[in-house]
Amino acid sequence: MSTSTTLYGHLHAWAAQSPDRRLIVEPVGDEHRTVTAAQLLDTATGFAALLREQGVGEGDCVAVWLPSWSDSYAWQFAASAVGAHVIGVNTRYNITEVGHVLHKARPKALVMAHAFQRIDFLTTLHGAITEARSRAGDGFTPPFVIATAAPGAEQDYDAADYDQGAGSCRSTDVPAGASAVDFRLQGDPRTLSVAFTTSGSTGLPKLAAHDEFAVVHHSEQVAARIGFGPADLMVEPLPYSGVFGYVAGMAALFGGAAVLLQAVFNETRLLHAWHEFGGTHFVGADDMLSRLRAAWEAEQLDLDSWRWTGIADFQGMSKEIAAWSAREFGTATGGVYGSSEIFALTSFWTQERPEELRWSGGGTLTSPEYTFRIVDPATEAEVPAGERGEIQFRGPNVVSAYLGDAGEGAKAFTADGWFRSGDLGEAIDDRSYLYVCRIGDVLRLKGFLVDPAEIEMHLAGHPDVEIAKVVGRTAGSGEPEAVAFVSLADTGTATPDDLREYCRASLARYKVPAEVRIIEDMPTVAGTNGAKIRAVTLREWAARPAAEAPGTGTAGVSAPR
Repeated sequence: MSTSTTLYGHLHAWAAQSPDRRLIVEPVGDEHRTVTAAQLLDTATGFAALLREQGVGEGDCVAVWLPSWSDSYAWQFAASAVGAHVIGVNTRYNITEVGHVLHKARPKALVMAHAFQRIDFLTTLHGAITEARSRAGDGFTPPFVIATAAPGAEQDYDAADYDQGAGSCRSTDVPAGASAVDFRLQGDPRTLSVAFTTSGSTGLPKLAAHDEFAVVHHSEQVAARIGFGPADLMVEPLPYSGVFGYVAGMAALFGGAAVLLQAVFNETRLLHAWHEFGGTHFVGADDMLSRLRAAWEAEQLDLDSWRWTGIADFQGMSKEIAAWSAREFGTATGGVYGSSEIFALTSFWTQERPEELRWSGGGTLTSPEYTFRIVDPATEAEVPAGERGEIQFRGPNVVSAYLGDAGEGAKAFTADGWFRSGDLGEAIDDRSYLYVCRIGDVLRLKGFLVDPAEIEMHLAGHPDVEIAKVVGRTAGSGEPEAVAFVSLADTGTATPDDLREYCRASLARYKVPAEVRIIEDMPTVAGTNGAKIRAVTLREWAARPAAEAPGTGTAGVSAPR
């Protein structure tokens, strides 16, 4: 059996080479603290000793239900030290979602936050244990619970309160005398390392797990392609439990850089930390950057250290944000692509690409070991160059296993072993592709496949429009048609009829929305990678008369003509 350096082995090497190297900068109260390589190794080693004391070892799962603290990183390296894998649990998850993770992943240990943001984690845990037991029956064993206070906070709680039947302790209750040489510096590269919950508008998520070779390889490839250096600082307010926050942070560490964490997104506080510590890189969604831009416009702090942004276009604001950051700070911005099942930053665009590609999703594959193809979603036959179809992937970045898989994982793969992304795309060249939209979002209007984003971007070009989102519905004739939901800018006065005329002036007739509804706020869902507009909710509203749908009224509607 071949062996390779483990994640824990890499941390050990960083600490041996440069013990004072800055790895993490994180808030502690109203201040910030720096965590060095030696300090993170010491913390991870203590956590590994605690896991081993509880019998956690090869093949076991450790659920980490924490905000983005340095301890979240330490638990990943600690799990690697004993051959276990981590499943990140979002702090926003409710009883059903946490129960689902416990049922599917069957963690032997659960690391959870104590007294964070007034969230009642303990009540949620009690309910989640009941939920998991109801799903699994008598075969369910609750995890050993390790309670963790915020960085720098007092450890003034009773660990026994967290016992769910298998025991509990505080994260500081580590055995004495543990040494790094006692743990797994080398190991089987195919050992599972980390799992992420998949996102979706319906149903409960799958738990997509990746092996240790994939994590190390991807982190190294992303770091090399971004071009991190020892003085760089990745500004990463996205949760470490999600694939974008995880990959951005790990790539920075593997590239010799450090990570600036923020457990709760606060644009003003992040702006000040970014300015103080000289943030150089950012990976995140356009909604976060829009809020950061508003904070910067109010305070005008120097962000000239900001060199590069990997942006996810969730609300159609990437182009204007890229223009703003380039104008003010000389920042280069590229659209990114990825998912829980193939890793974030599996591809992204670089500056030599034309502007019409640069801020869209997709990009050039990060590693030479990754490949893609574009196929007809119905037949899975490859389509000619320039045609759109489903993007499918092969390579070490593709999910290794689904935790608790009951057979549903096989549906994600073709008979010849390609991973089905469920995304519509178009090949640009042999190594690059354009992401268009989710296949479920594409509209077939008058026989043509139409990306709703094309209509959305046109509407967003109207000076009165802040955000536009287009969904499909079935007309009375049985044919599909487009419905546009629009939120106006503060000074906007455009009517639905105005906006339909605006579309009619430039778009093909079949692309003009059958109806425009003006709403005050878009329905959104907070995910691990940022807030996304809930298209499923808008489809429900579109299917109902405007007077009966939340958020709209007859004054905000134009009838089809």
